[in-house]
Amino acid sequence: MRILIVEDEHNLNRVLTKHLKNKGYSVDSCLDGREALEYIEVTEYDLVILDVLLPGMNGWEILKKIRARDTDTSVLMLTALDSTEDKVRGLDGGADDYLTKPFALEELLARIRLVTRKRHGSRSNVYTLADLSVDCDSRRVTRGGREIILSGKEFSMLEYMITHPNIVLSREKMLNHLWDYDYEGSSNMIDVYIRHLRKKIDQGFDRKLIHTVRGTGYVMKEEP
Repeated sequence: MRILIVEDEHNLNRVLTKHLKNKGYSVDSCLDGREALEYIEVTEYDLVILDVLLPGMNGWEILKKIRARDTDTSVLMLTALDSTEDKVRGLDGGADDYLTKPFALEELLARIRLVTRKRHGSRSNVYTLADLSVDCDSRRVTRGGREIILSGKEFSMLEYMITHPNIVLSREKMLNHLWDYDYEGSSNMIDVYIRHLRKKIDQGFDRKLIHTVRGTGYVMKEEP
């Protein structure tokens, strides 16, 4: 998942960004409501973690603008406003979840997993393709019953591909999704990680699951 954290408390913003990156998420962060809109306008996010009381533009306004432009980006309100009226306002305004401060980091991670399941219309975060199984909660991968060990970035790429099966993903789209806003490398990095994944996922198996679409990108699919 690619996540945008919009939180004006510097220490909390820093802690959340570091923690979620350590969990394998691609994370951008900002401290101001208007800056958040600039990020959202140029980047496709799976999830926006959004405070309400922000300088520049408050979270209610940002939520309204997000919902006016698309319905795919999930929004988790993360705020000290804990009244029933505020929660109803957030959920009725289009937020997917509402978590009040203070909170435990493990609860936040659980809420993120819940939003992920909702996003993909699944009751669990386990995805299968042929004999490949990817558990996005435990980050456990098996093929043919054999466990496969992946690095954080390898897992993130596999997760993105298996949650978008039969869809051709361009290098640019994958790069934008899997690396944060500050990344200055080239799209060749996608080819490097695809080679790593093929070696671990497809090597030794007759049926290949990761395919190249020449001149376009890559697709994960099961072929006869």
